This record gives sequence, structure tokens and C-alpha cells, in this order.
Amino acid sequence: MQILFVFLAGSLLGSRRGVQSQLVYVFSGLAGLPVFTQGGGIGYVLQPTFGYLIGFTLAAFVVGRMTERSKNPKAHSFIAANLVGVAIIYIAGVSYLYLALNTWMGIETSWSHVVMVGFVYGIGGDLIISVAAGLMAIRLRRIIAARRLFRPDVQMQDRIG
Repeated sequence: MQILFVFLAGSLLGSRRGVQSQLVYVFSGLAGLPVFTQGGGIGYVLQPTFGYLIGFTLAAFVVGRMTERSKNPKAHSFIAANLVGVAIIYIAGVSYLYLALNTWMGIETSWSHVVMVGFVYGIGGDLIISVAAGLMAIRLRRIIAARRLFRPDVQMQDRIG
């Protein structure tokens, strides 16, 4: 479900705040809070799955940037942005997985094995989540706009003072 919140962060918060939300998540985990799948701590950068966390941050930015370009984005705009986000997450994650296994972990493995383990096993569900997140984003944006809860294009300082 992490990927759902990455897409919603980009779609609802925009590129800048979306990436900030993911950086808070990553740095909280690196500071020792057990928010990652296998705990937390600075040593997590050596985990073979850390690349996916890097991908989350990049994807939130790109999803936000792509949806910011339209004043009134449609569901297909959110879904397309999420699909690009999935590609970014998997490029970062699989590349880091290959690097981690073949270097500091000392487990020689081929690209085909890493792609199988790091991509093929998870991509089906993540594509479904991409579509679901796109549909959720369009509905949530309407709710937020109707209730004037926040506007991604207005800076926090403008709302405070």
C-alpha cells in the first residue's frame, strides 16, 4: 500500500510537498523510527530494497509535476502520471537491488534474476494500484476543493498570515 500513498502524495500535495512528504518518511526511518518493512535506522541504506524508497521520493515529485501542469486534470491524467511513477520506482528499485546484491552483499546474481524478483512479482498489483490511485485522486481533489480544506497551489505562509 506504500505506493498508493506515494501517488496520492504527488497528486494531492503537488510536486514540492509530495516529495517533502516522502523525504519525511524516509528520513524518519533512517533516524530509527520503525516505519520501513524491516524496521529503521541509518543502516537501512544498505538494504537491497532501499532503492524503492528512493524511487518513492522521485515518483512523488514526478506525479505531482505531471498533474500540476493541468488546472483541471482528469482521471486519465492522474493514471498516466502514476504509471510514469511506477516506472520510476521500479527503475530505481531494481537498479539498487542489483547493485546491492552484486556489491556489498556479495551475492552474484544476473539482471534477469533481479528483474524477476524485483519487478515481475510486484508489477501487476502496482499497475492496479496506479489506476485505483488515479481514480481516488480525482475524487479526493473534488472533495478537498468543495470543502476548501487546502489548495496545493497556495503556500502555507499565505494561509497562515
